[in-house]
Amino acid sequence: MWRRVAAVSVPATSASIAAFKPGVQIKFADGQVRKIKSVYKVGSNLSIYVDGALLDGAAVGAPRTLSTVSATAAPSTPVTSKPAVTAPAPSAPSTSYTASMNSFTNADWENGIYRKSAGFSIPDTTSNKSAFVVGASVKLADGQVRKVAAVYDVGAHLSVMLSGAALSAASVGYPKTISVVSSSTGSTPVATTPAPAPTPAPTPAPAPVVTKPVVSDGSGIDLVGVNFGSGVFDPANVPGIYNKGYTYADESYYKRHAGLGFKLVRLGFLWERIQPKLGTELDAAELGRIKQSLDYAQKYGIKVILDMHNYYRYYGKVINSPEVPRAQFAETWRKIAVALAKHPALYGYGLMNEPYNTGNGMWPQTAQAAGQAIRKIDPTTWIMIAGDRYSSAFHWQKYNTSLINDPWMRDPKNNLVYEAHQYLDFDYSGTYTKRAETFAPMLGVERVKPWVEWLKKNKLRGYIGEHGIPDFSPSAVVATDNLLAYLAENCIPSTYWAAGPRWGENIMSLDVLSGKHRPQLAPLQKHAAAKKTCSTIGPL
Repeated sequence: MWRRVAAVSVPATSASIAAFKPGVQIKFADGQVRKIKSVYKVGSNLSIYVDGALLDGAAVGAPRTLSTVSATAAPSTPVTSKPAVTAPAPSAPSTSYTASMNSFTNADWENGIYRKSAGFSIPDTTSNKSAFVVGASVKLADGQVRKVAAVYDVGAHLSVMLSGAALSAASVGYPKTISVVSSSTGSTPVATTPAPAPTPAPTPAPAPVVTKPVVSDGSGIDLVGVNFGSGVFDPANVPGIYNKGYTYADESYYKRHAGLGFKLVRLGFLWERIQPKLGTELDAAELGRIKQSLDYAQKYGIKVILDMHNYYRYYGKVINSPEVPRAQFAETWRKIAVALAKHPALYGYGLMNEPYNTGNGMWPQTAQAAGQAIRKIDPTTWIMIAGDRYSSAFHWQKYNTSLINDPWMRDPKNNLVYEAHQYLDFDYSGTYTKRAETFAPMLGVERVKPWVEWLKKNKLRGYIGEHGIPDFSPSAVVATDNLLAYLAENCIPSTYWAAGPRWGENIMSLDVLSGKHRPQLAPLQKHAAAKKTCSTIGPL
């Protein structure tokens, strides 16, 4: 069974070549029936790709057999998507409305004034949300008037970002008040679906510049989240057919996981789907699906990290090869930033999932080029930079110290976050093929510690983009509990692999068709509920 997608390998006999063809239905040892999507002859073997989620090697792999059951595929069931919900236009706020500032002070805020750019914090009341909208003019305690550039609903507070230079906390901070002096009728309300882009002017407008706070308002950042990975299914067939080979989580999954306490989602997508031809505009349909996902997230208070899940490849060709120039990778991320930077649910740009066998050793320069391209559009949103060798935290210092050779990659003002992955099984793969394997209580901590120490030594930020355990191992639950506690001590967020639709009965998935109890939930919910008050991503 292939570990990455739903596929099997059989000997390339004449009989197998004749029997296993695209469109044929086959039956596996556990009774499930799947349709063949494609077949490739590789030396003396056939690689057979089937529809649906990953296959369980323990349940249906060697020495078991599989059989053809029909020569043609049964018609697929159509999938009906839910219509988008349009938020009502807000009424114009009063021109005499006054609000009180929040009083907290920490590393990022002073007397309710944001230290790093023009912004202030006020209570998250209905009246405040109606009055402080994008485009409104506000009058500060020292008499100056500024325009509202962005508004973010963060827990019990509103972070209101203004045009112009940073504000003086001594002059305009708590206990002073702030007033709306003119409204912007029809301006964008807080936490609603963004309005459609206006018709472009005859002369191309400059790319938008977005300023978005990337720190906590004092209530703490969310450290525990999940991966929604169904957008990267069926990578052997790209771009592929939406809702056939791959899909995205619908609103119900965002509602469910927000209810479980998870307010951070790493959303996987494939480069070939958002841009089927190199150098062209982004695919409108795929971009729309990602925007819809961000809208669902925003509705339930979830932040999203976009994850280009391509392993340093585009249609199988490595970046920096003649077919896939580095500049095209950077330009694709620039276009993604132009399209999505303003969305309030966007938390980070995950440049590339698990680079491996990069060959030319140019991932550090490639990551920097993409990061700098994003920064031309979005100066502040987190950029997650994965490591070579599948981003393994345990192997980080052997493969990834060159990531920060350039001073730009070490500059804390660039808001870069170094993304590692870590699984507990013997080969670090996350496949958990040895069901009898047990895990020492501190194994997870020991495996990520070399990476965390590297972050501390170089004053950098970190994020565990993937970790996961099987449902059959109580010792893995204990090890995960200790791992999450260690990450929380260092203010390092993490996203569990995996959740969302189409996982079947996958041993690591939090969402299974049967709805049976998932023992992995206990440590995840425990640490999500703890919500350690970290003012920003650590261990910096």
